[in-house]
Amino acid sequence: MQKRYEIFADYHQFYLWDHGEKPDAPTDYDDVDVARRIKAAPFVVVIQPARDMTVPVVVEIADAPPPGDPPAEWDHVVEASLDLPSGRLEIHECTGGPVDLLPVPPGMYRVRAQFAGLDTLSADGLDGADHYHLILWRAPFAPVCVLRQFEERG
Repeated sequence: MQKRYEIFADYHQFYLWDHGEKPDAPTDYDDVDVARRIKAAPFVVVIQPARDMTVPVVVEIADAPPPGDPPAEWDHVVEASLDLPSGRLEIHECTGGPVDLLPVPPGMYRVRAQFAGLDTLSADGLDGADHYHLILWRAPFAPVCVLRQFEERG
């Protein structure tokens, strides 16, 4: 299953979380979290887009992990684990509320967040062709892992 969204990423963030747990979004960010562009906490993963505007996002629920290395088109690729015991994945804007509620088999998932177009942002950071693809599949818990790190220019 794959769905497309336009998500308002106020404060450079939006959330994937378990609808039944309704966790509080983490607030204890450090430089590592910011560089990774993702933050994981119990029952929630925070995605940190480059712009704090409305951004295009694809969410894909897969049966298996993506094969091989991430395609070269993705500037930044990172993975985190997300526990969804209720079997209801909620996509939630930081200040705008729920975006969608997707049924999934209950359990632990891996979230791969792929970021592209990060070098297309305007000088003020408000415009750009950045876009995001999130892939979730059932997998045991594992720590956050950066597969490809985007390096800011300048």
